[in-house]
Amino acid sequence: MAENTSLNERADVLERKMSDELDVLLSKSALFNMADGKLGASNAGSDLAARHGKYYLMADDPRLPRMPAKPTLADFFDYRAKGINHLLQSATHALKASMPEKTILACLLHDISNAIFIKSDHGYWGAQLVEPYVDEEVCWAVRAHQALRFFPDESVGYSYPEMYVKNFGRDYVPDDYIKDAYQRARNHKWYMTARMITVHDIYSFDPNAVVSWEPFTDIVGRNFRQPEEGLGFDNSPVSHMWRTIRRPTKYL
Repeated sequence: MAENTSLNERADVLERKMSDELDVLLSKSALFNMADGKLGASNAGSDLAARHGKYYLMADDPRLPRMPAKPTLADFFDYRAKGINHLLQSATHALKASMPEKTILACLLHDISNAIFIKSDHGYWGAQLVEPYVDEEVCWAVRAHQALRFFPDESVGYSYPEMYVKNFGRDYVPDDYIKDAYQRARNHKWYMTARMITVHDIYSFDPNAVVSWEPFTDIVGRNFRQPEEGLGFDNSPVSHMWRTIRRPTKYL
């Protein structure tokens, strides 16, 4: 390969090689490509499949773990999530502090979008993802923590995270919509539920912490309305989101 080949070009060659080794042709969504500074979907031309003698992928991605036919919340954590140690650490922190079950569940779910879907505006996406299945208070708290984490509340011992100073710089200022959301949340009846997410959030992650799903099985069972048909197949307003996470490279 030429020495002056760009990293993006090398990545494209590698992706094509990986795709060629599969029995199906993979396409990348516009959102996926924007992460690499590209606009629009790729490998999406109708004649491309014919040239390769393959069909576009319309089922499970063979590179990903196969999920059960009726997936549960735990299945999505097992087969589609990464970084759940942070969620389990946060929920464990809340459990040891004898927080109410709704608060513990909110801590377990607060970064679910980070773990299985998308990072940008993760509080909003996460709340939408779980809204049909949890109490309104839990959903509101997951959404509100997005803004609250940027603002200290010394009455409960919450300071601006030092990790944010390291990650974003000492001069970082949240967007105006985050400031507005904070002001609205500050006077809300469930403010403290959302604030407790930030209190029990683990900003200094411990990769050696021993945590498990087991202590939360009953809490999830009592407070998360798992659809009998499986997440993604219950015709809820967010079923399409769970189906997309289940099969993220499905062509259409």
